[in-house]
Amino acid sequence: MQAIILAGGLGSRLKPFTEVVPKPLLPLGEKSILEIQIERLRDHGVTQIFLAVNYKADYIESFLGNGERYGVELIYSRESKALGTCGPLSLIRDQITGPFVMMNGDILTKLDFSRFYQFGCDKDFALTVGTKIITTPFRFGDVKSSEDQLLSVTEKPELNFEIMAGIYFMTPKVFDYIPEDTYFGMDNLITTLLAQGQPIGRYLIREYWVDIGMIEDYEKAKKEYPLL
Repeated sequence: MQAIILAGGLGSRLKPFTEVVPKPLLPLGEKSILEIQIERLRDHGVTQIFLAVNYKADYIESFLGNGERYGVELIYSRESKALGTCGPLSLIRDQITGPFVMMNGDILTKLDFSRFYQFGCDKDFALTVGTKIITTPFRFGDVKSSEDQLLSVTEKPELNFEIMAGIYFMTPKVFDYIPEDTYFGMDNLITTLLAQGQPIGRYLIREYWVDIGMIEDYEKAKKEYPLL
């Protein structure tokens, strides 16, 4: 099984940490985020992982090596310019041999990748998007009314949103919709597929998941993840 990890971002919202260490290599306990991702994928049958790198690419490659110590083969795909979240796929399309998993390099999750992969294989979708329901507190009271009469109020309700979780299952069919050497995001791919009448799968992630994109998220993950 093959997988791709997008590890080329600048990590601007995590400065000053990322001025020295690239975001995917920030530590969580005794391991970096990227090492945890690699070992999770390995434990679910992934044997070859492509790392799409740009910012501090030399640092990442010298730190991780060829993957031998993690029990996988690591292949580095270097971008000469920013290509977004889907553009990097155009650089390795000839090396992809079948369905694969792609994930952002700042996601920490206990997702059962084996089940996710099998779900994608069982469906006839070129793209299956992993989603997650997140709960956000609302800092005002929510009022229900009818004309000039107040009917009810809920003090500081919690709002639920289903979001894209930065984890995807794809088949080589997606390469037909991704331009060569061009900035192309996941939103562009989804819009293109829908515009051409191509159905897109959705897989709700019920396991632990956090996007380590901001300092408060990173600090939260450092406390939570080692205890899971």
